[in-house]
Amino acid sequence: MSAYIYIEGGGAGEDSKEIDIRCREGFRRLLENCGFGAQKRMPRLFACGSRDEAFHAFMIAQQGNAAGHFVAMWIDSEEPLANLDAAWTHLLVRDKWVRPAGADDEQVLFMTTCMETWFVADRAALQLHFKAELQDSALPPLHNLENRHRHNVQETLKHATRNCSNAYAKGKRSFEILGKLNPVVLAQHLPSFVRVRQILAARL
Repeated sequence: MSAYIYIEGGGAGEDSKEIDIRCREGFRRLLENCGFGAQKRMPRLFACGSRDEAFHAFMIAQQGNAAGHFVAMWIDSEEPLANLDAAWTHLLVRDKWVRPAGADDEQVLFMTTCMETWFVADRAALQLHFKAELQDSALPPLHNLENRHRHNVQETLKHATRNCSNAYAKGKRSFEILGKLNPVVLAQHLPSFVRVRQILAARL
């Protein structure tokens, strides 16, 4: 059985192709760090751009999935999750997205509440990437990170890196950090990341 994952991430405009490549590479490295790609099969990754575009691509793939492959989308939850295992309920309440026929909750992989939550969870990876100019004290506490609003997480990360020569910005720089993350550290602080690893370990 093959696996296909449609990711919220990528770019638009003149450098969209390069950003799409970096997006796929960042997620691929994260999955390799999780142990996939050696003993476990690496899924095909598609950088879709916006969250809506990822959902649309997933819907098309799900509708045409007569062979029974594992098809999933990997998107920001945007808001804290009331129930980790009720992904489609969350999307129905927040986005009015209706679960397509035959789809289940394991086909929705969440970054809760956004990708930046992963980044601030791994302080060692941030230090490695941003060096001594990183203001660690400006980052949010590690406790209950997934209950923080995405805008708060994103703004604190920008503030903590404002004096760095490579200050944080979405796009190329975010995907560079992605490939440096330690899954063990993420699992210590992010229950939804644990769920993603468990799903992929079972389905790939």
